[in-house]
Amino acid sequence: MTQEKSFIGGAVDDVESAFTKGIGGTLFDIAKKVGGSTFQVLSDKRKANQASKQYAERYQKRYGLLRLLGMPQGVALESIYTPVRVLNKLSIRNFETLPDLEESYRNSQLRRLQRGECRNEDGLTVAQHHQYLMVLGNPGAGKSTFLRRLGLEAFKEEAGKFQDKLIPVLLELKQFDTENDNLIAAIAEEFKHFGFPPSPEFATKALEAGKLLVLLDGLDEVPNEFTNSVMNAIDNLVTSYETNRFVASCRIAAYRSNFQHDFKVIELADFDDEQIRQFITNWFSTELDKQSQTAEKCWETLNHESNKAAKELAQTPLLLTFLCLVYNRKQSFPPTRSRLYNKALDILLEEWAAEKRIQQEPIHEGLHTDLEKVMLAEIAHEGFKEDQLFS
Repeated sequence: MTQEKSFIGGAVDDVESAFTKGIGGTLFDIAKKVGGSTFQVLSDKRKANQASKQYAERYQKRYGLLRLLGMPQGVALESIYTPVRVLNKLSIRNFETLPDLEESYRNSQLRRLQRGECRNEDGLTVAQHHQYLMVLGNPGAGKSTFLRRLGLEAFKEEAGKFQDKLIPVLLELKQFDTENDNLIAAIAEEFKHFGFPPSPEFATKALEAGKLLVLLDGLDEVPNEFTNSVMNAIDNLVTSYETNRFVASCRIAAYRSNFQHDFKVIELADFDDEQIRQFITNWFSTELDKQSQTAEKCWETLNHESNKAAKELAQTPLLLTFLCLVYNRKQSFPPTRSRLYNKALDILLEEWAAEKRIQQEPIHEGLHTDLEKVMLAEIAHEGFKEDQLFS
């Protein structure tokens, strides 16, 4: 895996410094156009630089570390290399509808959706060259991580991938669970979280200036009844403020190419051996693990011929997380795929319940791992009975 400068320790100061130089002036210029109380907050370049530094600190604190479920400690987002595949029209046609996607999956004779006709490219470089980008991936492939990483890149003036001095704004689209699809108000609210003036006018002026990198995370997580209105709101935003950069993410099975604008479609690539090994190294990184060489032993075990089924699962962050959770408990992998799935599911449900503290909530009274597995089995049975691979 390509190793880049870690976003820990002194590197934070470097990013803050670059961000201050690059975006502080942009903030000051926008505030002058807004005037009023907003300009009082950012009335000189010193205050604008302070605001940009605060944004950098809070963004780094909120998004700068990747910590997956059950992971003992976080991993710097900047240490993660993300290859992507730029999809051609033929590839996109394979999943324009659910029947198309199912047919493509069945014909591939593989246990994953990765298309082999497109070559891997560096994701950050691809993002630099396309103003409108649609990021696709399977569940747990790292779509949200990729968007957050793009936000970090926008902070940098010299070493970053973006030449423009852009202000990153990340919107989690699952929050649009009502008829309120006002994206400008959502951008203003996001600014407020990071210490900027909570002014829709400020957000509008920033959009008019073409100074935003708008990261729209999780099109597939918008409730079905609001999907069309949110899609229309995004189209209208891009049309009205087309000089900004827009990056959206969506699960492959939920993607429909019905945006009016020409979004370049990319797909997060499967992990190769180098990335799998680095992921395992990052996971087992405590002092005890280093002393016991847990990562090296896990990697060797995973590559044993008897664990071929486990190795096939290791090509996305989510499934590799399952494997690390299993190995952490047993220091081995179950010999069959069914036992591996069963063990991974047990651990995943237990870890998720513990981390979310759901047993402490009255609505979840009586909910336990065995009952959750029964519920999941019923959902799987219905899909199997109807011969449905996706829903």
